[in-house]
Amino acid sequence: MNDPITVLVVDDHAIVRRGIRALLSTKKDIKVVGEASDGGEAIAQALALKPDIVLMDLMMPGKSGIEATHEIAAALPGTKVLVLTSFAGDEHVFPAIKAGALGYLLKDTAPEDLVQALRRAHEGTPPLDASVARRLLDELAAPAPPHRAADPLTPREMAVLREVAKGHGNRDIAAHLSVSEETVHTHVSSILAKLHLASRTQAALYALKEGLAAVEDIPARGQPPGTERGSTPPQKR
Repeated sequence: MNDPITVLVVDDHAIVRRGIRALLSTKKDIKVVGEASDGGEAIAQALALKPDIVLMDLMMPGKSGIEATHEIAAALPGTKVLVLTSFAGDEHVFPAIKAGALGYLLKDTAPEDLVQALRRAHEGTPPLDASVARRLLDELAAPAPPHRAADPLTPREMAVLREVAKGHGNRDIAAHLSVSEETVHTHVSSILAKLHLASRTQAALYALKEGLAAVEDIPARGQPPGTERGSTPPQKR
């Protein structure tokens, strides 16, 4: 049996933390390993516990969730930060993604959608609404284009980037391209390095901005990868 997905819950309201803990305690594949009530405590707990996922609120006393996200993403590349907040404004969405958050969800998300988002985040798939993606694209279109590395992406890296933009995890990409998961991981790392990007989410947005994928290809919240508009669910292999 696989080890459960470990989660650190960060929110300044105890009732929210307890509610999330109660929800996740019903899932055998997910385990809450800690709680934090502010950004500073979140950083300390993340460094001590090294959870798979930090479920991060943004507006907290002291150090904000955005600051905590930036520090955790920099210090723990193996830990994914998933924002869960009440705020959907651009002034919150853009900084959180740029700080290194893998995904962005609102607190009106249905409980089962939150559970699925955690599972997708653990697989490296950005839980990102198509509407949020559109707003991020508008923001990214305003400044100068991202710096391009001297070495262009290889055809295989381009294929992997398209799959990342569609919300597919390494396992699904490996199956679709008939390569190993380790090979996909290597390609993703190379893509991020060449494009000077910090996360798969930024890579997906880059692919959308460059026309390598369409916004409609991104699964909506709660929609499993591989069921994008006009596609058929992947067959078991």
